[in-house]
Parts: sequence; structure tokens; C-alpha cells
Amino acid sequence: MTVLWVAMGAAVGAPLRYLTDRAVQRLHRSVFPWGTFTVNVVGSFVLGALTGAGASSTVTTLVGTGFCGALTTYSTFAYETLGLAERRAVGAAVANLAGSVAAGVAAALLGWLSARALI
Repeated sequence: MTVLWVAMGAAVGAPLRYLTDRAVQRLHRSVFPWGTFTVNVVGSFVLGALTGAGASSTVTTLVGTGFCGALTTYSTFAYETLGLAERRAVGAAVANLAGSVAAGVAAALLGWLSARALI
């Protein structure tokens, strides 16, 4: 049953990741990967909120592992950062690297604090 919960969450997270990435990137015609940045920060917030709320193991499996796992993407983040460096957009690569990590951790903390405040 656990695998089913993961698959159901991923079935929503993966297409949402793709659609969000495309929509956000269209708004920002720059070399910076705003779409990937956005889904990673949003996913970090959701996972932080889930943790702060003390969600059940089923909800954590569905939303945390399935949805957030499919919504966020470390591999694309790494690939795009290397691509920026390869194109000699070193400033953008460093900004993506540092900004994504800092914003992701901040978003997770904000999600956690928000959930704790609401409970």
C-alpha cells in the first residue's frame, strides 16, 4: 500500500513540476532557471509544513515522499547549475547554487514554523 501512496502523490507532483517550470520560465526570459528554483522552494515549504504539522505516516508518504519527491528536483538543479557554468554564466551558476540551498532551507523552516503556529 505504501508504494501506492507514493505513486499517487508522484502522479500529481510530476506533472505539476513540469507545468510550473514551463510557466515560470516563460515569465522570466533569462538564463537563470527560475522554474526549477520555484518548484524546489515550494516543495521545501510544503515538506517543512508537513513536518511541523506532525502529519501521519500515510500523509507523509503521500505528500512528502510522493508529491514533494516528484515536484522537487535535485538532478535538474545540478544539471542546470552545471549548464550555467559551462556557458560561462558563472555568476548565475553560483547564485543558483547558493540561492537554491538558502531559499530551500529558509522555505522549509518557514513551512515548519507556519504549521507549528497554526496547530
